Amino acid sequence: MKYYSTKDKACARAFSLREAVQAGLAPDGGLFVPERIPQADMAVAERLAGESYAALAGYLAELFFGDDIDPGLLRREMERIYDFPLPLRRVGSRYTLELFHGPTFAFKDYGAGFMGRMIGLMGGAGEKLVILTATSGDTGSAVAHGFYGVPGVEVVLLYPEGKISRLQECQMTTLGGNIHPLRVAGTFDDCQRLVKGLFADAKFRAGHRVSSANSINLLRWIPQAFYYFYGYCLWRQQTGGGRPVVVVPSGNYGNLSAGMLARRMGLPLGGFVAASNRNDVVPEFLRSGEYRPRPSVRTPANAMDVGAPSNFERMLWLCGGEPDALRDELEGFRCDDAMIRRTIDGLHRNYGYLSDPHSAIGYAASVACGKPGFYLSTAHPAKFGEVISPVTGAAVPLPPRLARLACLPRVSEPMAADLGALEQFVAGI
Repeated sequence: MKYYSTKDKACARAFSLREAVQAGLAPDGGLFVPERIPQADMAVAERLAGESYAALAGYLAELFFGDDIDPGLLRREMERIYDFPLPLRRVGSRYTLELFHGPTFAFKDYGAGFMGRMIGLMGGAGEKLVILTATSGDTGSAVAHGFYGVPGVEVVLLYPEGKISRLQECQMTTLGGNIHPLRVAGTFDDCQRLVKGLFADAKFRAGHRVSSANSINLLRWIPQAFYYFYGYCLWRQQTGGGRPVVVVPSGNYGNLSAGMLARRMGLPLGGFVAASNRNDVVPEFLRSGEYRPRPSVRTPANAMDVGAPSNFERMLWLCGGEPDALRDELEGFRCDDAMIRRTIDGLHRNYGYLSDPHSAIGYAASVACGKPGFYLSTAHPAKFGEVISPVTGAAVPLPPRLARLACLPRVSEPMAADLGALEQFVAGI
């Protein structure tokens, strides 16, 4: 399988998997996409889903990466990566696929864990590789866990100071070793701008081997398509229905574009709802036809506080570059801060269900949509106790692993939102 930039309309320059993964962002500033989208056999997918998520993921991963990584090794690694449950639960009249039962209690474990393991399998090529990642909350902890201790890899995490939850910060800043957290004086958009600025600096990159573990990296993005297949199989099993609509709480849109990829692999979904907080750049586009990136605003759903979503470019690519085709495939939903809190309270009061703010947006959008299907729950409520407890009046129990982290000292470096400072730090690792 070869990979091309979304900006390379003529497919003039092909990249190998290794080249695309290590570059992160294409040299022309585009995002890498596969030369073709492989088709899944749904009968095989449903049979393997009945065995385990790892068995299904191994089959789907082989469709993309089987020419580059031994398929038997791929399947064995899936068993190691995905050794946690992935349940579809009923909440009131709706269904939710709970993606937060992994090692860092967020959906990012599916992509970051996969990428960390695959980078390890592909090996270094001599000199060390620096993985550079901007995070609005959950990506950083998942990447830190996925790459912790991988030989030849150093991880630099940029997060907006004071704009993520305490436990999210603990998960990034208590590991040490090859994990280097930077608390940036600014927003997530500033963090993302710094990462893209470094990748665009050809002179700096000529002397330093750097890549990204954000969802701009195809090795983070593609495996997120796999749990859509599993959710579909569970939903079919529990309801007997067909062509579900999937509601996706969205910030940088790697998750939703992965669902669109799954649909083009042959998964019979009825469409998607892009559920946003007040940072509603994509829902606004779906309403008006005008795409207007802008500075993000802070909300209780901090991991979705993104004003210039990187993966919008992949979404357009999946629609053949036709904005109207994208608008036909997606519905948009905007949830303000008051609605987030009302939804968290209502879920707890009516069903005894604790929901993190991002997943609460998914529930609210699912109810508003009213179509058969399910919404994605993207993070464990324990990571957002400071939002949930004042609303519900209930303490949010901490899983033992999170409780232990909360007691450890946090270590991070302060940094101005300045590209020169970031490049100096990366060069000094």
